[in-house]
Amino acid sequence: MDSTTPGPLAPEVLSRDDVKRALAEHDFAAAFALIKKWGGLSQNRIASACQLTPGKVSTIISGQQQVTSFDVICRIADGLRIPGRMVGLADRPWEGQPNAPDAVTPAVQPSAVQSSSDASWRPETTVHLTAELTRSDLVMDRRAATRALAGAALSGAALLDDLGGWLQSAPAVAPAQRRGRIGHREVQELESTARAFRAWDHRFGGGLRRKAVVGQLNEVAEHLEEHQAPEVEQGLFRVMAQLAGTAATMAWDSGLQKRAQSYYMLALRAAHAGGDAAFGANVLAGMARQMLYRDQPQDALELVHLAQKGAGKSSGPRVRAMLHTRAAWAYAAMGRSAAFRRATNEATEALAEAKADEGPYWIAYFDDAELAGVTGGRLLDMARHDPQQHADAAAEHIRSALATRGAEAGRSYALDLIGLAECHFLMGDVSDAVAYTHLAVDAAARTQSTRVRAQLNQLYPYTVGRSSSRTVGEARSRIREVLSS
Repeated sequence: MDSTTPGPLAPEVLSRDDVKRALAEHDFAAAFALIKKWGGLSQNRIASACQLTPGKVSTIISGQQQVTSFDVICRIADGLRIPGRMVGLADRPWEGQPNAPDAVTPAVQPSAVQSSSDASWRPETTVHLTAELTRSDLVMDRRAATRALAGAALSGAALLDDLGGWLQSAPAVAPAQRRGRIGHREVQELESTARAFRAWDHRFGGGLRRKAVVGQLNEVAEHLEEHQAPEVEQGLFRVMAQLAGTAATMAWDSGLQKRAQSYYMLALRAAHAGGDAAFGANVLAGMARQMLYRDQPQDALELVHLAQKGAGKSSGPRVRAMLHTRAAWAYAAMGRSAAFRRATNEATEALAEAKADEGPYWIAYFDDAELAGVTGGRLLDMARHDPQQHADAAAEHIRSALATRGAEAGRSYALDLIGLAECHFLMGDVSDAVAYTHLAVDAAARTQSTRVRAQLNQLYPYTVGRSSSRTVGEARSRIREVLSS
């Protein structure tokens, strides 16, 4: 057998504990290295079997690129004859066929197949991805959850390459074998459930109902595996996008960065299949926010630009305003104050065009209070480097947000108070800083948000080294109590 002839792995290779562990954890860098060592397959043979380029296999083995594409995972399983259960997939079509040939013949020849990026954006692929992701999430044990916490989300070119299909038209859905059983009323009920879950997350955070969202998402995927009427199918894909977006936010707010990105990618594909460009732009904005919290503003800006290009003005004034604030956030993180001011002004102008109750429910939160809050937060980012220039303006914007939205805003209200306390510490106003710290601790204690606790943790150092002040010491103790709870 020459170096380009594909072939399956011997059973004794797949039975090795180290190989099984690497495949179960989707650690294909380790899996490919072990396959080369124990299976006797060269890098070129692995690439040929899996319909990958040798260069792609090389970057995977070196750890420069992680395998997150559902399509690529399927091709690895089929090319190397790895049973689906070993990589978190359903049984593959060739499993259970005793006379299957040793060499794998692709279902479609490479010359006729779409690129990996295009194939992964097909609606039926989105349905399969949803079923696999939700199933693995629902049965994730504590050890798997710990691994998920440690997993890093993709960024840079690897992430943007996977998003190329967003700007292309969605292909037609291949007819399913089973006839659909639901209609418009059921789709509306599912959307009401998605709306309720989103409202819960916005208020409380922390992913308390994440498993419920994931379970509902799995049910929507089951409906899409049936042959639905076109308008029902489009409605289901839109509900799938909304649920996946909420699952992503909940996972992110719980510190599950890699899992959050998987749900964001799923939400974007579902929005694409459902023809909902505005929600797709909203998903990309969520992905940009994730990059910003990971101190990768250039990647965030690329995601915002991709959202703006894909949605255009059809997305409505609130969505456009929100996207401008994401761009402003990236500019602030890069220290580009002039660009920050320009993007913030564009957000203000766009929001001024919005009418009351205009736009879909999921963007209704973006009002004058939200704009003031996010602008204050970005000014606070810059104030940490130049307090005299930005701290007072940051406090003014955050106070404006607090005056409009009260404690019922939950997570946002807590974040505003933490930010305002930090502003006053930066301005040297210790008395008001302590007062807002107590209010912030009260608000933080009412949420389960990991993000709120992370921000509270950033506030803690301002209370250290001021031991001579009894009031500061009391505030410090209360922060410590919440963070340790």
